Amino acid sequence: MAPAAARRSDSFGQSVFNLEAMRATMPGDYFKKLQAAIKQGATVERNVADAVASAMKTWAMAKGATHYTHWFQPLTGATAEKHDSFFDLNSDGRPIENFKGSALVQQEPDASSFPNGGIRNTFEARGYTAWDPTSPAFIIETVGAKTLCIPTIFVAYTGEALDYKAPLLKSLALLEKSALDVCHYFDKDVNRVNTTLGIEQEYFLVDKALYDARPDLVLTGRTLFGHIPAKGQQLDDHYFGSIPARVHGFMLEFEEEANLLGIPLRTRHNEVAPNQFECAPTFEDANLAVDHNQLLMDVMARVGERHNFKVLLHEKPFAGVNGSGKHNNWAMSTDTGVNLLAPGRRPKENLQFLAFLITTIKAVHRYADLLRSSIASASNDHRLGANEAPPAIMSVFLGSMLDGVLDELERTAKLPLDKGDNIYLKLGIDKIPAILLDNTDRNRTSPFAFTGNKFELRAVGSSANCSSAMTVLNTIVATQLIDFKQSVDALIEEGKKKEVAIVEILREYVISSKNIRFEGNGYSDEWKDEAEKRGLSNIATTPQALDALIREDAADLFARHNIFSEVELHARHEILLEEYQKKIQIESRVMGDLAINHIIPTALSYQTKLVDNVRGLRELGLDDEHSQVTLEMIKAISRYVSTIKTNADAMTEARKQANKIEDAREKAVAYCEEVKPKFDPIRRAVDKLEQMVADEDWPLVKYRELLFSR
Repeated sequence: MAPAAARRSDSFGQSVFNLEAMRATMPGDYFKKLQAAIKQGATVERNVADAVASAMKTWAMAKGATHYTHWFQPLTGATAEKHDSFFDLNSDGRPIENFKGSALVQQEPDASSFPNGGIRNTFEARGYTAWDPTSPAFIIETVGAKTLCIPTIFVAYTGEALDYKAPLLKSLALLEKSALDVCHYFDKDVNRVNTTLGIEQEYFLVDKALYDARPDLVLTGRTLFGHIPAKGQQLDDHYFGSIPARVHGFMLEFEEEANLLGIPLRTRHNEVAPNQFECAPTFEDANLAVDHNQLLMDVMARVGERHNFKVLLHEKPFAGVNGSGKHNNWAMSTDTGVNLLAPGRRPKENLQFLAFLITTIKAVHRYADLLRSSIASASNDHRLGANEAPPAIMSVFLGSMLDGVLDELERTAKLPLDKGDNIYLKLGIDKIPAILLDNTDRNRTSPFAFTGNKFELRAVGSSANCSSAMTVLNTIVATQLIDFKQSVDALIEEGKKKEVAIVEILREYVISSKNIRFEGNGYSDEWKDEAEKRGLSNIATTPQALDALIREDAADLFARHNIFSEVELHARHEILLEEYQKKIQIESRVMGDLAINHIIPTALSYQTKLVDNVRGLRELGLDDEHSQVTLEMIKAISRYVSTIKTNADAMTEARKQANKIEDAREKAVAYCEEVKPKFDPIRRAVDKLEQMVADEDWPLVKYRELLFSR
């Protein structure tokens, strides 16, 4: 790793083929053509691609790169790459360094083993990666070797998307077009609307040696057993506390690597749970933000190894303490410098703000189940609704004052808004900036909260690829903006003033979407009852949540905008169900192995020691009173061992029955409803034994070491 610069800005992006690097290495006319193609969303011409490839090779080799790869995001949730050398032989056998535009623009990595949901036959397993020019190439260094990484999409031979990036790019283009049309009601000079995203990343750090001593952590990413230590997070003394020195060293190194890669990290701090931390970047273009988050997770893992840390990105690696998520801070801004989710100083700007705010709320209400499906996973099921994570019920938090503004808008239904020019005064729109000054972001239990100048989707899991949630959010908001404009235009054609038409449709949206707005405690049982009365879904588990993906309204929505075909949608549904089933299957197998081959033998061995103790007391002539406590312990161990064995056997049998099911959804449901419920009684019994068996005999590293060894 390069030595840290005195100022972060001096080294920022040095490993990125960014605008400065392009300008320095490309002929001026080709550089302009490339930028024009990117801005217009047009195809890059072949001669321009050749110029980019030549410049990229020159730049990368000057920095020591020997290989290049198309860096893509398959439906595994991780990133993927296949390295090719710049080295080649020309026609007469002489060695050369070669990299053409054709190799830049498209590759055929095959990648037949990646999830495809039945899209590809085994004999048609070809997959293609295609260059995404909107996300700059970068150089990764691993054990001294440098590789040029080119962000790409990944598609099947028949054209269907097999990754997360391709649908995200489509959704971003759709949102820009629909937002631009609405912006023109207020400002004809707006030419571009950019979706911005800031992704906060939570994670745990554990000592690598302790991690390696926990088979459940190694194989599943979470602890399947473990009694909560006497001290956990109840004193709140870790939150925002002084960062431990060893952790600080890790942070400094991964931040410097991230800085070289152009990832604009700004924040680092201790989170609530012991050994839990968070980092957060500056907002940037949503596509780039997702790429950077995927890259950041790789960098953190790699740097963690050098510091003998294991970075845990599982949403719930430890029971009884906070889980980890990544808040997605989402907004839209114009090329004229206006944040469309921030109130302005003039009434006209505030009407524009309300248009985008209320339309977004309406979209979330209309497609709440689809948004819930976008954050569903086996690991996130453990987190939602527990210890600081939002509940599985989708709701929108605005803050009491802004909520009051929308209530007031609803109450003004009978005002004669079509007379005179004082519509803004009548609605109180001119007062919004003062109202919002300090009345947002006061509810940490909301899955979708307005935080002053952005919406924060807090339900995304810490290990997730944010593209899934952002693709859905972009698409549903874009759809609602399109419908909004059509409704407003219809009223204008009837002869109503533009502002009056806008307010009338917004009022309709406020009334029809009111049930999604909630300002209270999302954890309370009262909210569950209230949400049910409001007609809001409470979908606790992934197989059921994923049903929304293949409902008719979802299929129509995505097909309408060419985000997903019906084939692609059903393929993703099957992939996500299979991923869920496999994760629960792995956890079940690991739990069974640990319980039968580690925990029970340890408990029986300790029980034998206790039996010998009782026998010894009696041989000494001591009466039963002296051995009564020990006898009770012996009986308790027998009960817990029996509970573990009975439930482990039942779990194994349930797994065997589930494995016979061919339908992907039915199998996932069987694992969810028949296999997974056996986990809790096994864990409770094991955790009880952990408190009874001598510490020196217990086979697993305990929570107190995992959470407090730094």
